[in-house]
Amino acid sequence: MSQWIEVSIQTTHEAAEPTAEIMRSVGASNGVVIEDPVLVNTLRNSGTWELCAIPEQENTEVVTIKAYYPDDAELRQRLAQIETEMAEMEARIGKCRFGNTRFRTVSEQDWANEWKQYFHVTHIGASLVIKPTWEQYAPQAGEHIIEIDPGMAFGTGTHHTTCMCMERLEKVLLPAMEVFDVGTGSGILAIAAAKLGAKSVKAVDIDATAVRVATENIAANDLAGCISVKQGDLLHGTEGQADVIIANIIADIIIMLLPDIPGKLKEGGTFLASGIIEGRCQDVADAAAKVGMHVDAVDTKGDWVVMQMSKEA
Repeated sequence: MSQWIEVSIQTTHEAAEPTAEIMRSVGASNGVVIEDPVLVNTLRNSGTWELCAIPEQENTEVVTIKAYYPDDAELRQRLAQIETEMAEMEARIGKCRFGNTRFRTVSEQDWANEWKQYFHVTHIGASLVIKPTWEQYAPQAGEHIIEIDPGMAFGTGTHHTTCMCMERLEKVLLPAMEVFDVGTGSGILAIAAAKLGAKSVKAVDIDATAVRVATENIAANDLAGCISVKQGDLLHGTEGQADVIIANIIADIIIMLLPDIPGKLKEGGTFLASGIIEGRCQDVADAAAKVGMHVDAVDTKGDWVVMQMSKEA
């Protein structure tokens, strides 16, 4: 039986997604786990998931990122690269780690079962349902089922930032609209847009592994004819204009992206910006105003924000 090394880093909420991206980019193709205590508490209290055996999380400021790597000749190089890239990120945004990186040896079977004890069928908004591939679920009338295997994808789509994007998509997306999904990751938002009736979706991610994983998830949902996935830096991997542009990234990257949004958005179009920690909401709003974008709505869950924007008249 194969042996894997579980690498665990404790970080801040805002640095959680970039940290996960670093760990994925060095070869965690079999999965990255984001253990967000705020999300766990929310789900415990919702009654939606079977989490009664998990205690109330007290230290809600610390998010734990776990990745799994084969215990082989490349392991030392992977770990060194993680440390280098984490140090470079902290040089840019400030200290964001709590304690030292932790390691644990697990068997292949142990690793596989880590996923299944936490992820169950989850309802989002009025009609979207995320269903792990190993679970049985009978769709109800009007529901859109998104099949995901978190053991083979980056994330499950159940984080506050992604949930809010999906809920906003239900409100703004009309049939035959064209959608751009920037930083698609697992492809979950691109899939949601297609399930909600988008005519076409162009998904883009800077990481080749994300492109591969998103492509696999899109195929699993029989949407390859509707969604295209390309490797590219932000909007540079897209052509033309869209009715809806989604960017579930982080505040700093959204601020970098904003100058390109007006030219890529059709008249009357909508930009959904998420992955924004609540304390950075005003920074993003200020950056949007500078490029002629108006904030039409703001949704908040936990410490996270999604912002709906349009071009100023």
